[in-house]
Amino acid sequence: MRVAVSGHPGVGKTTFVQTLAGRLPFRVGGLVTQEIRVVGRRVGFSLKDLATGNEGTLAHLHHEQGPMVGRYRVHIPDLESVGAAAIERAVEQAELIVVDEVGPMELKSERFIQAVRSALEAEAHLLITVHRASQHSLTYVIRKRVDQHIHLSANNRDRMIDYVCSLFIESPPPS
Repeated sequence: MRVAVSGHPGVGKTTFVQTLAGRLPFRVGGLVTQEIRVVGRRVGFSLKDLATGNEGTLAHLHHEQGPMVGRYRVHIPDLESVGAAAIERAVEQAELIVVDEVGPMELKSERFIQAVRSALEAEAHLLITVHRASQHSLTYVIRKRVDQHIHLSANNRDRMIDYVCSLFIESPPPS
């Protein structure tokens, strides 16, 4: 089963993914991203490898190097050594690959793009969040290759947890 999740910023996509990963009876690998806040103000985004707990910085206001996305600079070394590596490891070891998220920052790394392509080809289940407005060719491939594409909203996110959980539970186990 391959499920993509999209929705407006702040709707709870990461929380949704983490809740599902905790409920499903599968060996989980991959990554989640979260905001970095200082005194209530967002200053960047972090990456966390779900299998190892390794963490890194995806992007930050105060980085001096790296490609710009909005007002943030993407930290390619951590995106690749933590983010892409987490997906690559999950492709080899996990029953459920989690990729949170495929968006403009993550798409600055060719290694990350290739890791996501590998996840799409893997035998494991896949739970992936996709930036809602991305026009990148990879996001088109994701939307075309998944079994279900869920648009998360404040109105449906709670009931969607049980629905998506049942999709994974009822689908044949990865071979």
